[in-house]
Amino acid sequence: MWEKVWNTDKIAYGGDYNPEQWPEETWEEDMRLLKLAHIDTLTLNVFSWASLQPAEDEYRFDKLDKIMELAENHNMNVCLATSTAAHPAWMAKKYPEVLRTDFNGIKRKFGARHNSCPNSPVYRKYSTRLAEKLAERYQKYSNIIGWHISNEYGGECYCENCEKAFRVWLKERYGTLDELNRVWNTAFWGHTFYDWDEIVLPDHRTEHFTENKTVAQTISIDYRRFNSDSILYCFQLEYEAVKKYTPDIPVTTNLMEGTYKALDYRKWGKYMDFISWDNYPSNSDSFRRIALNHELMRGAGNGKPFVLMEQTPSSQNWQPVNSLKRPGVMRLWSYQAVAHGADAVLFFQLKRSIGSCEKYHGAVIDHVGNENTRVFREVTELGAELETLGGEILGSTQKAQTALMFDWENWWAVEYSAGPSVDLKYTDEIMNYYKALHRRNIPVDLIGEESDLSGYKLVIAPVLYMTKPGVDERIREFVRNGGTFITTFFSGYVDENDLVIIGGYPGRLREILGIWVEEIDALPKDSSNSFRYGGKTYSAGMLCDIMHLEGARSLAEYQEDFYAASPVITCNSFGEGQAYYVGTRSEEAFYEKLMEDICKEQDICPVAETPLAVEATERRRDKERYLFLLNHGDKAEKVSVPQACTDLLSSKAYKEKEQLELAAKGVAILKWMEK
Repeated sequence: MWEKVWNTDKIAYGGDYNPEQWPEETWEEDMRLLKLAHIDTLTLNVFSWASLQPAEDEYRFDKLDKIMELAENHNMNVCLATSTAAHPAWMAKKYPEVLRTDFNGIKRKFGARHNSCPNSPVYRKYSTRLAEKLAERYQKYSNIIGWHISNEYGGECYCENCEKAFRVWLKERYGTLDELNRVWNTAFWGHTFYDWDEIVLPDHRTEHFTENKTVAQTISIDYRRFNSDSILYCFQLEYEAVKKYTPDIPVTTNLMEGTYKALDYRKWGKYMDFISWDNYPSNSDSFRRIALNHELMRGAGNGKPFVLMEQTPSSQNWQPVNSLKRPGVMRLWSYQAVAHGADAVLFFQLKRSIGSCEKYHGAVIDHVGNENTRVFREVTELGAELETLGGEILGSTQKAQTALMFDWENWWAVEYSAGPSVDLKYTDEIMNYYKALHRRNIPVDLIGEESDLSGYKLVIAPVLYMTKPGVDERIREFVRNGGTFITTFFSGYVDENDLVIIGGYPGRLREILGIWVEEIDALPKDSSNSFRYGGKTYSAGMLCDIMHLEGARSLAEYQEDFYAASPVITCNSFGEGQAYYVGTRSEEAFYEKLMEDICKEQDICPVAETPLAVEATERRRDKERYLFLLNHGDKAEKVSVPQACTDLLSSKAYKEKEQLELAAKGVAILKWMEK
């Protein structure tokens, strides 16, 4: 069963519009230009709290009323924001406890945004009240297709509000101080707590050397859990406030870059009606990294379509060097988002502001104020194409036989670890495997440790350091029933409390993998070992596990140092399936060869065979199949189409195996009906 994100008859197209920053006499011209560009959706009211509530007991909706009428009169869909990402100055003055305290213990003053303590009763009271008033006032507008709570939640707070709330959170999680002392291992360095009020937040004044290095990993991991939960609760309060009056309008908040570390987006996804996120890569980012972020956000929404809430039509404003998107790239990256599950393509911003830090951030309407710009022409051309596509693609999803496990709590634990190497970065290890699969156009789901594995042939869990309750049982059952599992060095070491699972590494995964890891050798960046696999020699770097076979067979052995001839790559037959262990970090060519071998063995096929610069991704809806071909290269490429089909963008029909030529930065969307 498929479902659309929004109640629209086409891919929504538009973005953030801030008419409150401009004289009213300019609004009609804005509408003319946006209509000319085929814009049909406006995200409104993102940062208007100060004007909506100029004093504690005073609300003014007159300007927003006019803006809402403007949108309605011009047949614009509205994604209505609650404006709560930046509290008004009067609130900071009258209630200074609403202000955040930073990692160094310094109390902030009014300014910037995301400056509100998520555990401030004042912030929660007034943000929820504003959300409710907005829903009550605008509930009858039929063009509101979604609610946009706050904006780009993030950051941390270390104030007294948070410290008190942290203690309450800990009581609910652990029940007793004895249990807390056990899981926090407080016997180490005399940390034992005898009263809940003795517990303080882990920051630069207490447990941390730096933001990423702590003497008490479990305390710091629990703070990250608590902080993510605290901010999520603020979202939930506003969610319930708008649902009170508009129960049928879906609610979201725009998440930041997919691999945003501070918030557990997988947990957030359970409380959002749909996922939306902001895609701001630099020009130097690989298209495979961008694809991974899309897949991670789709995974956070349990595989359902999502909304590309923000992207720039041209340049950004916060990079060290803010290069323009080259001609064709905005269109290409927009379709890449759609290819990976987006049912909307929205921009920040629709009109460039004239002051402050985003005045040089790209926009559909530039400072020149007319349609005679390259960016406007490109936006208009894409808008016309999306109108032609109409309802095609909406609600369609991907179908994958391969999954990658990505877990935020595991990420925190890996990079808080005191050893074995500061060079170990969780997302880099995820990317090694994703890139090898993506190069082969193998569909991949990004799943959590709690996810059901039964629908997959292959599950990969790089650096599965934290093995939470039930995870090993699901993996064991998956492999026993015929699945193929891959994990790596530094896996199975600790439980959900970052306490080492004694009895030998990789802990609860030891039986499944058929190995015992005795030691880990950490290598400097300029040093490496090597091994031979499939007739070729590959590097072994950063970490080298020294392991013993306990039923597994060795597929490759180290060639150097005192552990030469000991296994580095292993495979264990377990039940009807197989479990692979990769005991080192290697190079791109190795991951490609390993994935090629395993996918061939498991009959996991690409959606299409393409040149390296061409990305192929598929979406499905009932019997309709949509194959996206995206040429990220700088020259034309030819692709043999896998089925008789029609390109929805050019309306050209192709026979099976016919050659399709994609221009540089070109896109094709091929449709056929499954038999």
